[in-house]
Parts: sequence; structure tokens; C-alpha cells
Amino acid sequence: MNKLTITAIFIAGTLFAGCTGNNTKSSTDSSNTSLPVSNSGTNTLSGAGSSFVYPFFSRIFGEYAKKTGIRVNYQSIGSGGGILQLTNKTVDFGDSDAPLNDEQTKKMGAPVLHIPMCSGATVLTYNIPGVSAALKFTGKNIADIYLGKITNWNSPEIAATNKNVRLPNMPIVVVHRSDGSGTTFIFTDFLTKVNPQWASKVGRAGAVNWPAGLGGKGSEGVSGLVKQTPGSIGYVELAYALQNKMPFADIQNKSGEFITPTLATTTLASNINLPVDSKVSLTNTDNPKGYPISSFTWALIYKEQSYNGRSDALAKRLLDLLWYNVHGGQQYCGGLNYAQLSPTAVTVAEKILKSATFDGKPILPQNQ
Repeated sequence: MNKLTITAIFIAGTLFAGCTGNNTKSSTDSSNTSLPVSNSGTNTLSGAGSSFVYPFFSRIFGEYAKKTGIRVNYQSIGSGGGILQLTNKTVDFGDSDAPLNDEQTKKMGAPVLHIPMCSGATVLTYNIPGVSAALKFTGKNIADIYLGKITNWNSPEIAATNKNVRLPNMPIVVVHRSDGSGTTFIFTDFLTKVNPQWASKVGRAGAVNWPAGLGGKGSEGVSGLVKQTPGSIGYVELAYALQNKMPFADIQNKSGEFITPTLATTTLASNINLPVDSKVSLTNTDNPKGYPISSFTWALIYKEQSYNGRSDALAKRLLDLLWYNVHGGQQYCGGLNYAQLSPTAVTVAEKILKSATFDGKPILPQNQ
């Protein structure tokens, strides 16, 4: 993980296990401690959720505090924990790597907006002695590997898409997350779309009943098992693979192209016709140049901010922060191995933010 040049204040509280693991870091920028904080707390905002987005949030919240004096306490406890805290109205915003499902939406009790913050990719990494080339996989073959149907590295299915690679006669060791995670949701969402047998037997979720393989807790656990186990394959976030110098595969997209996961191809995956609420799965993207195992991470807020029990001043500060995140904050994505929002996604995010209200009145100027 990149070392961030900000000061972190770690806050205590009840921590919830979430769909991106049990990372319990909390961040708030205190680089400008001379700025006054009002007794009502309107100069401090609180958030919780995705651990995947934590390095990005840490950086942009620190920069935002320098510019405005508004500080952010963000609890990196996983998407599920962030959703629960927003449901309980104990934070100003949550963050999730998957849109709310029907049950979660119902428990919220009021409409919730999904604002895309950035996008990321899930990659297939492997440890095959003597093989240093970037392998190529179809979605169907990845699912068959994780179903336990393709069990050897020199199988005809893998050889067919890697004709110039000398694959060993070696068993495949499947590695997956043992904990619930947004990364698993993204990965299984893709497999569900490209392999009917996976869809019927396993499906998509932050935690599933794996047909085969070894489980590792968090990206650290998965990568550790892959590094230690010859013949293994596992899935981690692109940012994590790049930071740890792990090899990863090109994946075939819906257009039949084998796409290398990069920040650019991850951004392209979101450069499609997005729904007005931004609640869309980017996996198996329609963009012919987009990487097919990509996803947004979303900030979640109540559409009617008075429902959350906050003041109008605090609601305005929250909306201003999120507006900064999808504009000025995007410049920090690349250095932290996140993909910037596409122009299409920024336009959708703007419209969503402008729809937020306090006592029925728009919070942001409509001509902003």
C-alpha cells in the first residue's frame, strides 16, 4: 500500500464485519489543526465502509482538509459495515463496492443515493513455476477452474488461449477469499454472467459456497497463499497486484478481446451508457476496450438529508465534499492505482448529487 503523507487519527467505535473484510483502519486528516471545529461538529464529517477505497479516501480527505478545514473520520470496516452504520444513522455517508440489494434498501427506510467515487479492477494472479508470461483466460474457463472442472495447467482449454506458452503438467490449486468481500462480489458477478453452470450452482455474492480451493482472509491471505503455493491461482484487486509486483492475466471481454487490466482499461469499462442512478454492474462491460472484471465503489447517502438527523449546514458540507471527490479528487487516483471516473460517470454523479435535498429543497445549486 502506498505510504500517504497525511496524519491519521484513529477513532474508537463499534466495528462491523463487512463485505470487504475486517480492516478496521480509520482516517481523518489533521494537517490543519489550527482551523476551528464548531461545537456542533459541522466541520467534521463521518463515513464508514469499503476497505478497498481507503487509500484513495485517505489522500483526498487529507487534501480536502487542507483546502477547507473540513475533516473526515472514515472507518475502513468493509462495505457491509458501512451499509449497516448508514442504516443506523451513525455516519454521514457509507461506501460500498456493490449497490444496495433489495433487502438492504428496505432496511434503510428512505431512498439512498449511490455516487460513484472511482473504479477498480479484480485480477487473476498465479504462481506457475517456469511461466512468467501474461496468461490469457476466457471467463468460462475461469469459472470452470473455480468449479473444479479444469484441474491441470496444461489442460486443452487453457492451452487453446495460450498457444505460445509452455504450460506445465501441474495441478491447479484454486485460492479464494475466506471472508466476505466486495472483491468476491465483483469476481462472482462476472463469473455468473459468463458461465451458466456457475450461475446455477454458485451465483454472485460477497461470500459464496466455493466448490473448490483454499481460502485466504483478505487480499493479504489470498496473495500469501498464491506466493507460497506452486501451481496456484487467485484473485485480488489490481492496485494490490501492482503494489506487490504479482503477475496477472489478460481476460477476454464481451467483444472477444483479451484485455490487460490497467487503469485506462478499467476507466473504459465504465465509459458506457450508465443508468441515471449509477447502480450498474461494470463486469462483462459492453465497451470493446474495457477490462471485464471492473467495478465502481459508491458513496452512499440519504437523498433527503434531514432523514439522517443532520443539520442543513452539515448536509451542505457533505455534498460539497462528495462534489470535490468526483472532480478535483480524481487527480489522485492514478498515483494510488485507482481508475478515474470516466466523463460519462462524472456527469451521472453530478446529477445524482444535485438531486439530494434538505427538507425537500436542493442542497447544491442546480447551475453548479
